[in-house]
Amino acid sequence: MAQFSVNTQRFDPYKNFKFRVKWDGRYVAGISKVSSLKRTTEVVKHRDGGDPSSSRKSPGRTEYDAVTLERGVTHDPEFEKWANKVWNFGAGLGAEVSLKDFRKDVIIEVYNEAGQLALSYKVYRCWVSEYQALSDLDANANAVNIQHLKLENEGWERDTAVPEPTEPALAT
Repeated sequence: MAQFSVNTQRFDPYKNFKFRVKWDGRYVAGISKVSSLKRTTEVVKHRDGGDPSSSRKSPGRTEYDAVTLERGVTHDPEFEKWANKVWNFGAGLGAEVSLKDFRKDVIIEVYNEAGQLALSYKVYRCWVSEYQALSDLDANANAVNIQHLKLENEGWERDTAVPEPTEPALAT
């Protein structure tokens, strides 16, 4: 079977450097890195009482790893606004956490080299468990200041409604 059903001439997998992240229906500015989407299902071992020499295995609880987003520091307040919904120091007793809307669904879109949407993943019920507003400051360094957002989540799935795009051919 061909790796690609629409673009049967294509053999190369999609690259990892063309992507966008969206929440609250808007694309978030400047995200330069997204950690992998990973899930792990525990193995439940059991054995029959009459078979002492081997055990059987079956799937148990599935856990979803946190997703980390990185971007250069800008004036866009989206990372900080979301982190403050989980814990806003000094907001007053009982107002530190926004229980109504601290969770968000996040969409991660992957594009092909032509800039066409190729894959989309929905990450469900995310919330900020770790927020880094600034990276280390170093007067002797030559680097960009980076923000980190670590998102706990309750699962993800590929959006199968996104079809494989028909890739354009160059006119000669």
